[in-house]
Amino acid sequence: MTVNPQKKAILERIKRLEDALTKAQEFLETGAHAEWHGFQAWFVPKMKDGRVMPPHRKWVKNVFIRDCEKALHKAERTLDKFE
Repeated sequence: MTVNPQKKAILERIKRLEDALTKAQEFLETGAHAEWHGFQAWFVPKMKDGRVMPPHRKWVKNVFIRDCEKALHKAERTLDKFE
Protein backbone atom coordinates (compact mmCIF):
# COMPACT_ATOMS: atom_id res chain seq x y z
CA MET A 1 0.00 0.00 0.00
CA THR A 2 1.48 3.34 -1.04
CA VAL A 3 1.15 6.47 1.03
CA ASN A 4 0.10 9.70 -0.60
CA PRO A 5 3.20 12.00 -0.71
CA GLN A 6 1.18 14.92 0.66
CA LYS A 7 -0.08 12.84 3.56
CA LYS A 8 3.46 11.59 4.23
CA ALA A 9 4.75 15.20 4.31
CA ILE A 10 2.03 16.19 6.78
CA LEU A 11 2.85 13.21 9.01
CA GLU A 12 6.54 14.19 8.98
CA ARG A 13 5.62 17.80 9.86
CA ILE A 14 3.47 16.60 12.77
CA LYS A 15 6.40 14.52 14.04
CA ARG A 16 8.80 17.50 13.79
CA LEU A 17 6.34 19.77 15.61
CA GLU A 18 5.84 17.22 18.39
CA ASP A 19 9.64 16.93 18.76
CA ALA A 20 9.93 20.72 18.94
CA LEU A 21 7.24 20.89 21.62
CA THR A 22 9.02 18.18 23.60
CA LYS A 23 12.31 20.09 23.43
CA ALA A 24 10.58 23.31 24.46
CA GLN A 25 8.97 21.63 27.48
CA GLU A 26 12.32 20.11 28.48
CA PHE A 27 13.96 23.53 28.13
CA LEU A 28 11.38 25.08 30.44
CA GLU A 29 11.78 22.29 32.99
CA THR A 30 15.53 21.67 33.00
CA GLY A 31 17.20 24.18 30.67
CA ALA A 32 18.24 21.42 28.25
CA HIS A 33 18.35 22.09 24.49
CA ALA A 34 19.26 25.78 24.95
CA GLU A 35 21.55 25.58 21.90
CA TRP A 36 18.98 23.80 19.71
CA HIS A 37 18.74 25.42 16.27
CA GLY A 38 14.98 25.93 16.61
CA PHE A 39 15.54 28.42 19.43
CA GLN A 40 18.23 30.43 17.66
CA ALA A 41 17.70 34.00 16.53
CA TRP A 42 17.11 34.58 12.83
CA PHE A 43 19.42 37.53 12.37
CA VAL A 44 21.68 38.45 15.27
CA PRO A 45 22.10 36.26 18.34
CA LYS A 46 21.90 37.98 21.71
CA MET A 47 25.37 38.11 23.26
CA LYS A 48 26.59 38.69 26.79
CA ASP A 49 30.26 38.59 27.79
CA GLY A 50 31.11 37.01 24.42
CA ARG A 51 28.67 34.12 24.84
CA VAL A 52 25.44 33.50 22.98
CA MET A 53 22.52 33.82 25.38
CA PRO A 54 19.89 31.06 25.57
CA PRO A 55 16.33 31.97 24.63
CA HIS A 56 14.23 33.72 27.23
CA ARG A 57 11.93 31.31 29.06
CA LYS A 58 8.92 33.58 28.64
CA TRP A 59 9.50 33.71 24.87
CA VAL A 60 9.62 29.91 24.71
CA LYS A 61 6.51 29.60 26.86
CA ASN A 62 4.38 32.37 25.34
CA VAL A 63 5.51 32.50 21.71
CA PHE A 64 7.36 29.36 20.59
CA ILE A 65 5.06 26.80 22.23
CA ARG A 66 1.91 28.69 21.22
CA ASP A 67 3.03 28.90 17.58
CA CYS A 68 4.03 25.22 17.49
CA GLU A 69 0.71 24.14 19.00
CA LYS A 70 -1.16 26.26 16.47
CA ALA A 71 0.83 24.74 13.57
CA LEU A 72 0.33 21.23 14.99
CA HIS A 73 -3.42 21.76 15.24
CA LYS A 74 -3.53 23.04 11.66
CA ALA A 75 -1.52 20.05 10.40
CA GLU A 76 -3.81 17.63 12.23
CA ARG A 77 -6.89 19.28 10.70
CA THR A 78 -5.32 19.02 7.25
CA LEU A 79 -4.53 15.36 7.85
CA ASP A 80 -8.18 14.76 8.81
CA LYS A 81 -9.21 16.08 5.40
CA PHE A 82 -7.23 13.29 3.73
CA GLU A 83 -9.11 10.62 5.66
